[in-house]
Amino acid sequence: MTGAGIMPEIRPAADPLFIALARAWMSNPSQQLIGLVWAGYEDMRASPPVVDGRDLERSITQLLEPRIRKAMSGDEPYYVQHGPFERETMRPPPAQPPQYDLAFVLRADERIMWPLEAKVMETPRQVAHYVKDIHDEFLTCRYAPFSSSGAMLAYLLDGESTDALAAIEVSLGCNLEPLTEHPGRPSRISQHDRIVPPGKSYSARFDCYHLVLCWPGLARSRNHIS
Repeated sequence: MTGAGIMPEIRPAADPLFIALARAWMSNPSQQLIGLVWAGYEDMRASPPVVDGRDLERSITQLLEPRIRKAMSGDEPYYVQHGPFERETMRPPPAQPPQYDLAFVLRADERIMWPLEAKVMETPRQVAHYVKDIHDEFLTCRYAPFSSSGAMLAYLLDGESTDALAAIEVSLGCNLEPLTEHPGRPSRISQHDRIVPPGKSYSARFDCYHLVLCWPGLARSRNHIS
């Protein structure tokens, strides 16, 4: 049987020019992308869907993705995707590639993604797993290799967003600065130096955006997936 099919494509390695172009696309994520996340969140709060408490983090994220997409005009040079894989930092098979909770993906070259990682926080002080993702994934370049920034979403089930941001700041040991583009919203930015693997041209500077999305009334079920 013969016929046209999708042929595997071998793309060139990411060179410094490619990295520079990738970073240029995401030069101001606070203005371009963060607002879309807030719009999707507000839509979801206005018309709450059924959220599966057995798998709360994935359930919220899966439901949030189409609402972010709804807030987009459709003319953007990127789209939003739930659960995309990062193949740039994949270890040799049979290892699985890293997978983002959400990412904005550049249409012109889908290797280029601006990732968002989500963590459920049952109380404002429950920040250990949240901060671990920043240190182990973003600051090692395993996540966001082609970007000089990315975002963390705190799904706060109970308590005040200001208390959660304060606890994150203390645990990270650095300042969380307000975003001037989103006054009054619980979103901040922190600046970091990250470890770039030998031979790679990834950005050593990394800006981490922090958004606290409050979900009052939601709770993990007793037999939840950890």
